[in-house]
Amino acid sequence: MTTNTSTNTNTKTKSKNIECYIYGAPGSFYGRLFPNNSLHFAYSSASIHWLSQIPQGLEKNNKENMCITTTSPPQVFEAYSKQFERDFTTFLKLRGEEIRGGGRMVLGFLGRSVADPTSKDEFKTYTLLSETLSDMVVEGFVKEDDLHSFNIPIYAPSIQETEAAIQNEGSFNLDRMEGVLVPWDANEDYNNYDNMVSDKTNNTSGKIVSNCVRAFVEPMLVVHFGSSINVDRVFDVYEKKMEEHLSVERSSYFIHVISLTRKT
Repeated sequence: MTTNTSTNTNTKTKSKNIECYIYGAPGSFYGRLFPNNSLHFAYSSASIHWLSQIPQGLEKNNKENMCITTTSPPQVFEAYSKQFERDFTTFLKLRGEEIRGGGRMVLGFLGRSVADPTSKDEFKTYTLLSETLSDMVVEGFVKEDDLHSFNIPIYAPSIQETEAAIQNEGSFNLDRMEGVLVPWDANEDYNNYDNMVSDKTNNTSGKIVSNCVRAFVEPMLVVHFGSSINVDRVFDVYEKKMEEHLSVERSSYFIHVISLTRKT
């Protein structure tokens, strides 16, 4: 991309004798988007962790959990892992058809910092939301069957899973992979991150995280639970739980950033 940009979806810009065509195409990235050998560079941010569908076979095995957590049974881990492998392999294959030999692709997406998903709860934001919904079941505001059948199509792979999928699919060389720890609250002090605790007199962090999670979870809640759920109440309670959590432990998410080159 050059320093000159435009809001048009199909744009030709010139800067320092470099031509760059920027194009936005509608459609799922789990399907074809561009003609064969038409791209020199592709970039995807915060997308690949969203699966093409909720993994099959979950049924109500995940109980109160809405995605994989440290308490999920083995069959849930396996279902999510296999769905990611299928989806990511499809993604790599299709981009491999669209990117020219020697072309580059950079991806950034949610991941795990540990190989064993049962060893560390890296998704406390989702765990607390599940706990919020469980509390509402006890209070009679949410049906237990509805909660037990609620799962979201999101999966954060380990570094090992990501590397294996790239190698097995075979269209790209993995040039570099890095992990980045990102605070949910963008106002965090990165230079003092490990020693920080939430200011108990300031509840902005809980609200910031709650609003962020609500932005992408609310549509799924409404579709699954329908009119039986009071979304405002859910996130009011969730905000308080999140602030309490942040008062003793900082919450962050782990991002894989990988650079790939299309094989010639």
